[in-house]
This record gives sequence, structure tokens and C-alpha cells, in this order.
Amino acid sequence: MKVLSLLLVAFIATSSVGYAQYSQQQKVSGKAVIKTPTVQCDVCKDRVEFFIGREPGVTSVKVNIKQKTTTVTWLNDRTTLENIKVAIANQGFDADDIEAEEYAVKRLPKECKQHRAILNPPATAAPPSKQ
Repeated sequence: MKVLSLLLVAFIATSSVGYAQYSQQQKVSGKAVIKTPTVQCDVCKDRVEFFIGREPGVTSVKVNIKQKTTTVTWLNDRTTLENIKVAIANQGFDADDIEAEEYAVKRLPKECKQHRAILNPPATAAPPSKQ
């Protein structure tokens, strides 16, 4: 009976140590600061934090309007930095080298569209040349 008890204790100890190592490996996270120059107001900030915070694998989102950056942490086994940047672009905001999707820009609130218009004025036609 003592041998059976010792084997049971040894098995439980071994399996719990193995599980702890496995779960620690799975929770490796990444962190990055993404340039988001088109996030200009509190409405933009709230949209990014709300929607990106609900992306699978994202553990935290913090937007800094003054520095025009978004700090994101995520679980590496659930998502990647590239996926997060694409998600930001799909919400209508530029993220590092990924430009916002046009359909998403059209769905932005009026305040956010005004900020974008100031940052990215439409191209004007060149004045006619005098010949």
C-alpha cells in the first residue's frame, strides 16, 4: 500500500510540474508600439482600444494621442503583430506601414473623418499651364 501511495504522489508531482511548464510556455506574449498617426481624438482612441482589445489574443491596448502611438501586448500563440496592424487598418486607421482600408474610413464617425481630411487633404489638380 505504501508503494502504491508513493507512486501516486510521484505521478501527481511529475504531471503538475509538466503542466506548469506547458502552460507557462503557451502564455509567451509580445509587446509592440505601433505608429498610429491618424488617431487624433478621444473618439478615435476609444474605437481603437475597444475593437483591438477584443481581437483574439490581444491582452492590452493603450493609445497615446499626443505621441500618435498604440502600445499593444498579445499572446504569441493566438495572434501576431501583423494581424494586429491589419485589424487597426480595418478599423479605419493607419498602423505603421499599413494604410487604413477605404471602406473602414468611410464608416468612421464624423469627427474622425474631419481629422483625416486635415491630415490627408485630397490631391488638387495642377494649375493649367500658360502657353
